[in-house]
Order: sequence, then C-alpha cells, then structure tokens
Amino acid sequence: MDAHEKTRYSDSELQEFKELITEKIRSSREELASLSQSLSNPNMNGTDDTSGAYKTLEDGSATLEKESINQLAARQRKFIDNLENALVRIENKTYGICRETGKLIPKERLRAVPHATLSMEAKLKQS
Repeated sequence: MDAHEKTRYSDSELQEFKELITEKIRSSREELASLSQSLSNPNMNGTDDTSGAYKTLEDGSATLEKESINQLAARQRKFIDNLENALVRIENKTYGICRETGKLIPKERLRAVPHATLSMEAKLKQS
C-alpha cells in the first residue's frame, strides 16, 4: 500500500461531512413532520358534501394515499437513523471507511449518499 494513501478522513474533512449530515437530518425531520401532519389531517380535501358513490371512491384512494404516506414516513425515519449512525462514525473517526474493503469511500459518493458504509466496489460485489 502506498504510504501516502489515506486510511481515514482528516478532522476538517469529517467536520465538513458532519455539517452536511446535520443539515440533511434537519431537512429530513421537517419532511417527516409534514408527512406526519398529512396523516393526521386526512380530510384536507373537504369532500364531505360530495355524493355517496364518489365518497366511497375517495375513501379508497385516501386509504391508499395513507399507506403510501406511511411508507414514505417509515423510509424517512430509517434515513434519519442511518444519518444519525453516520454522525456516530464521525465521532469515532471511522466515517467514510468501507466496512468491506477498509478503504476510504470517495468523497463524491459520500456527498451523494452521506450514510454510505460501502464503497461502490464492495456494493457491486454484493449484488
């Protein structure tokens, strides 16, 4: 291995990722809050005065919409958990190290997927 090859990101680089991740967590929490709000206000369309047959159709699509909002919310929660775990790795200075190869995950990949724990090389081997 080349002596100059880095085995971990520097503290200033980790700080940069920490800011990126903290910002992503903040915006993800806002998104989750708005998803939760749309789940608790199902009658925003105000369809109370429409005819019976149409109402049944509405209920069906509302249920479907509720399910997809629930799925989105669950996905958002998982994303936030992954980001929070990434912050822990930053604190431990293990952030950005591929858990398969032990090599540094390129910055471009981490900027795109800040909670990544695998390099593309290792990810492709898995599939």
